[in-house]
Amino acid sequence: MNAAQRNRLQSSGLAFLAAYVDTLGFIALFGLFTAHVTGNFILIGSALADTSQMSILLKFLAFPAFIIGVAVGRLLIAAIQRRNGRALGWSLVLQLVLLIGFMVCGMAAAPVQSPTAGWVMASGLLGTASMGVHSAISRLLLAHLAPTSLMTGNVTQVVIDMVDMLRGASDAGTTERCIKFVWPVLSFGVGAIAAAFAYHAIGFAALVVPVLILVALIGWEFTQQPAS
Repeated sequence: MNAAQRNRLQSSGLAFLAAYVDTLGFIALFGLFTAHVTGNFILIGSALADTSQMSILLKFLAFPAFIIGVAVGRLLIAAIQRRNGRALGWSLVLQLVLLIGFMVCGMAAAPVQSPTAGWVMASGLLGTASMGVHSAISRLLLAHLAPTSLMTGNVTQVVIDMVDMLRGASDAGTTERCIKFVWPVLSFGVGAIAAAFAYHAIGFAALVVPVLILVALIGWEFTQQPAS
């Protein structure tokens, strides 16, 4: 497998995972976005203006949980890089542990009835921290890939490149860049749809799908030859 194919597979898998986790959290946990901080700000503002809405404590706490996930991810990556270790592999392990916690606490919370119940809060905060680690990995270790949890910029770039190709103004890198950004967008859409159907079918146990994706990526990372 060449570098371009590997990059495409990594970005597609991680984009599918991000959409899947975010969609499942949104459906299961009263509109909580585990990976989309902007969305939580919007929901908090809406709820503050309408006191008839349910408690927004979980959405308030999701923001510091996301920050903690990013911060812990950063510290872990920096520590491993100082030792010339496999920073990507071990940071994916951290995300995996938090994601499993999200799934287990969610299953313990079922049936989910209150956004302030203990298991519900634990589930949402672990899921949000997991996606904080995901974002740190994307920014620090996979910056050469298209973003995998925020699609607005990706869609904008794809549209710009497609318009340039159609008007005959593309350059040598336009097609390559378009391909780089379009695969995560498609995977993200598929992941969102898959999560909705899977959660309605089997509840929080549906998180086994992103768990298996992470297991596969971790195994792949640790079996690669280290860079010379």
